[in-house]
Amino acid sequence: MDGESHVTARIWYGRVPSPQAEAYRGFLIERAVPDYEPVEGNLGVYILERREGDVTHFLVISFWESMDAIKRFAGDDVEAAKYYEEDREFLLEFEPRVQHYTVVWRSWRSPGKAQG
Repeated sequence: MDGESHVTARIWYGRVPSPQAEAYRGFLIERAVPDYEPVEGNLGVYILERREGDVTHFLVISFWESMDAIKRFAGDDVEAAKYYEEDREFLLEFEPRVQHYTVVWRSWRSPGKAQG
């Protein structure tokens, strides 16, 4: 692995009241994701959502070419969570830190008809 370039996944977690989940999803797509996309070194963003009764959980996973690219987005403290003023309207708590993982393998198929 030495000398190889690896993609880094930046993972943020948040919870919102379920009645606000649709609005929060919209906020993420319309406000937060456009903040990630133009940063040099950003490779993409996934938003994952799971409803659990009165609370809906969100995972935002962004993919980056390097830690330097993450610094361009998050600042020098790359593990600090980045929040927006609008988050106060939705989130039940504010996680102070994000997690970073090295992507060591990936496999992704586009949805479509089964062959056969």
